[in-house]
Amino acid sequence: MPSRAKGAAANGAEATSSSSLKITVNGLPIDRPCPPERILLDLLREDLDLTGTKRGCDLGTCGCCTVLVDGRPTLSCLTLARLVDRRSITTIEGVTPVHGLSTLQRAFVEHGATQCGFCTPGFLVTATALLEERPHPTRSEIIDAISGNLCRCTGYTKIIEAIEAAAREGR
Repeated sequence: MPSRAKGAAANGAEATSSSSLKITVNGLPIDRPCPPERILLDLLREDLDLTGTKRGCDLGTCGCCTVLVDGRPTLSCLTLARLVDRRSITTIEGVTPVHGLSTLQRAFVEHGATQCGFCTPGFLVTATALLEERPHPTRSEIIDAISGNLCRCTGYTKIIEAIEAAAREGR
């Protein structure tokens, strides 16, 4: 056992040191210590109490943990928090208006695209980025954009229809 780990084990202290992390989360500046091994998902859920971002597979295959980093969908379970230093993070809480639901969220409800709801935040965040980049995507572009998000309940048709409806309505 290396001496640093041996020392940490002997006194029960954490073997890693924290450095300051400066990020913007949902428009709010955050400056806090962050251990180098901390993943973005844990920072959001455990440190910042933003629990809308879900922990799914921890392997980057389900998309439940998707957040936007500088506007781009990113799997927070595979992203070290220190790699987003000085960047802007948007979670599902950040795409939800203060009063009510967004056009996209309403479309998900109206089209029955939420079913159990566990995967919904990841789909909504991904679709938000798509509609920001392409306000009127084709069905093929929608399917391609959400291909990294898994849903075990809906069969995707209702999700695709909801995104199409939101695009028609103007997000």
